[in-house]
Parts: sequence; structure tokens; C-alpha cells
Amino acid sequence: MTAVLAAATLLLTAGCSSGEGQGVGGSGGTDTASPRRTSPQSSPPSQATEEAPPAKGSVKVVRTVAEGLKSPWGLAPLPDGDLLVSSRDDGTITRVDTETGGKTVLGEVPGVSPAGEGGLMGLALSPSFASDHMVYAYFTTESDNRIARMLYEEEKPAGEQLGAPDTVFRGIPKGYVHNGGRIAFGPDKMLYAGTGESGETGLSQDRSSLGGKILRMTPEGEPAPGNPFPDSAVYSYGHRNVQGLAWDTKQRLFAAEFGQDTWDELNRIEPGDNYGWPEAEGDSDDAAFHNPVAQWGTDEASPSGIAHAEGSIWMAGLRGQRLWRVPLKGTEAAADPQAFLEGEYGRLRTVVSAGGDKLWLVTSETDGRGSPEGGDDRILELQVT
Repeated sequence: MTAVLAAATLLLTAGCSSGEGQGVGGSGGTDTASPRRTSPQSSPPSQATEEAPPAKGSVKVVRTVAEGLKSPWGLAPLPDGDLLVSSRDDGTITRVDTETGGKTVLGEVPGVSPAGEGGLMGLALSPSFASDHMVYAYFTTESDNRIARMLYEEEKPAGEQLGAPDTVFRGIPKGYVHNGGRIAFGPDKMLYAGTGESGETGLSQDRSSLGGKILRMTPEGEPAPGNPFPDSAVYSYGHRNVQGLAWDTKQRLFAAEFGQDTWDELNRIEPGDNYGWPEAEGDSDDAAFHNPVAQWGTDEASPSGIAHAEGSIWMAGLRGQRLWRVPLKGTEAAADPQAFLEGEYGRLRTVVSAGGDKLWLVTSETDGRGSPEGGDDRILELQVT
């Protein structure tokens, strides 16, 4: 553990993207090159027949849904249109009324140990939420990162609406940095989780480790049927710190990944593929590594959440303090990425599809690396145009 903390501290002080990026004026990547499209090594034959969205589009803020949130991280839309949001540092889950902005604390998740980039992070609703009312959460404990599910009992008093955690998956390496944290149920109703290498870069290429991976499991936490490696939840490897997961309308998985000093990445995820870290950061000439769909200098992105809407991937940038649009044609970028809201709302943590041309966007100014102002942090409703 001492070695992990020492390595993490070194990464923070060495000026890397450090998993979640620095605020404007902070240390970080030195490459300020413009974002670049790259091409994955292989694409399905069907992509040639798919229509690409326009090369240029736009997005506008429709309204502020809620404000005054502390260290918000994960966001899960409820069937009735309200939202559940996690507080990384407080370890609580709050329900937000999307009509009034009113906030109701469901309760505190026991066992959460917030420090550095760890704490209560990703949220996801069970695929059977209408009948089982289960909320899944990814969080850091004193010993590891893990995933637990809790019964949401709405009829109980505020603050007492979360049942005892049922841990479905444990043993994901933790560190002061690079804890991953995003979870999402895919179109196949399997649970996916993005993990980090906890500051120990060698874990990413070690397929026996859960660090620096995308994991795929059943709702009960067992390795999902059809995974690429026998009896393993590992779905892809060679990652540094994955915090964005989203599927397009063809059920293809994309993931956002923090770089260190040079390139942040948007990747198209194929089962069993190696995404290069720490041997490669960004585009590589080595055919053993799956190249990104697009890449950015770390001061322009430090990406956390992503969402798919209107034919594009939308990517929230922390250090970059902007929302990126990557139009897709098949599994490739159809045009150069576009940036929106640059510097207008500070650090951007999470973006989630609200259906059709709408997005939910969560800011991240109160996480210890931002410059919070009155009203921070916020949930915004956006419209893609």
C-alpha cells in the first residue's frame, strides 16, 4: 500500500493528467495540440452503409435543473424522469426532482472511504428496476474498490431509503488516484465497469488484475457469458483510467480514458482487445494495440463521462472544462471533434442521455480541484441542435 500511495503521489506532483485532471492553471499535460481523429485497426463492414451525422452541430443549455450539489459524480435517471446523483466525498445518494430542482437525500452508503480520487462514484439502476428497485454503486473502501447494490425504498423517510449494501463485486485495486468508477448496464443487460490502475501502471497489462480494465459481469457479479477470457470479468485491458462508458444505437461500446501527459482517448471497445497503456498513450504503430477513435491533449479534455445522442458521442472534460462532440460513422469519427461550453461551467464530470436530443450534464467544481462559485455544483439540461 505504501508503494501504491507513493506512486500515486508521484503522478500527482509530476504534472500528469492524474486520472481526473487539474483546474485551469494547474499542472498537467504539456501537449496542447488540437484534438485528432484516428482510425481503429478494424471496423465492421456495415459501417460503410451507415449515415454520419453532420460534421458540425451544436448544443445549448436549456436550464439549470439543480444546484448546490457537493462533489457530484454518478447520475442515474429514474423511470419517472427524476435523477439519482452520488456525492463522491459525502458518500450519499440524492434524488433530484427535475421539475423543481428539489433534493432528497436517500441515505449514506456505508463503507465508503473518500480520499483523493476515491469515494462514492458511479451509479446504475438494475435492468429490472421497475420490479426489484435495486440501485448499483461503485465505491472506494479502506481496502479496495467494489460494486454493491442497494434496495431503494421510496416509502421510507428521507435519509433512510437505502437498504443494506449487497456487495456483488470486490477486489478492484484502489489508489489515491486512478480508481475508475463508471458503471453502466449495457444493451445485453450485463453490468460494465471502468477501472483504473490505481497508479501502478503494470496492472493494466496484467490480465489477472482487475486494475486498468473494462469489466463485464452479470447483475450478480459473476463473469458474464461470452467474456473473452475464461472465468474472468475482464472484457478489455491496457487502460489507464476509464470513467466514461456509452453505447451507440448499434449497441457498440465506447469508452473515455484519461491519458498521462500527452493524449486522452475515446476508444471503441472490442472484447479482449489491448488498449496499450502503459506501452502506448494515444495512437500507436504497434498492431498489438487498439488505437483510439479520437484523441486530445490532456489540457483540452481529461475526460470523465460520455453519452451517445443524435449520432455523436458527447464527452465531459474536467481539466478541459468543455463538452466535446465526436460525430460517428460506424466505429470511426466522421469529422473532427467540436468543443462546447468551454470555461462556462468549469469542470464537467458526467453527461448522460436524457432521451432523443436531450442530455443531462453534471459539473465538478466542488471536488477539490475546481474553483467553485455560487450555485456549484450543478446539473444542467442540454438540447442537441
